[in-house]
Amino acid sequence: MANFCQQCGGPLQPGDTVCPACGTVIPGNDPYQQQYQQPPYQQQYQQPGYQPPYPGGVDDRPVKSKLAAGLFGILLGGIGIHKFYMGKIGMGVLYVLFAWCGIPAIIGLIEGILYLCMSDAEFENKFGVRVR
Repeated sequence: MANFCQQCGGPLQPGDTVCPACGTVIPGNDPYQQQYQQPPYQQQYQQPGYQPPYPGGVDDRPVKSKLAAGLFGILLGGIGIHKFYMGKIGMGVLYVLFAWCGIPAIIGLIEGILYLCMSDAEFENKFGVRVR
């Protein structure tokens, strides 16, 4: 039975004094008291780049649709609608300012396709949102 770091959920070996994943010092890591350790995180939370739940267990990240973001990028990427939708207002304004040259439309098309090809977990981790 393996221990898990209470900070990041990474696996610990008996006798570890520092978490190999996050570097957190493990006070009093006694292999005989493993039954009192925090249970492992669910499999979905062990993905690279995952941040532990917010204090109090409330996940207050905005909910966004991956499909809507991808379609906005493909169809309206030239004026940055997908950036506004994702909460990147500065980038959206930049797309609007350079819409006359057509480059944002090409970039928006590529970004829209990339959004649709990402897994839900990748999308959530990259943009800090929850997928609807």
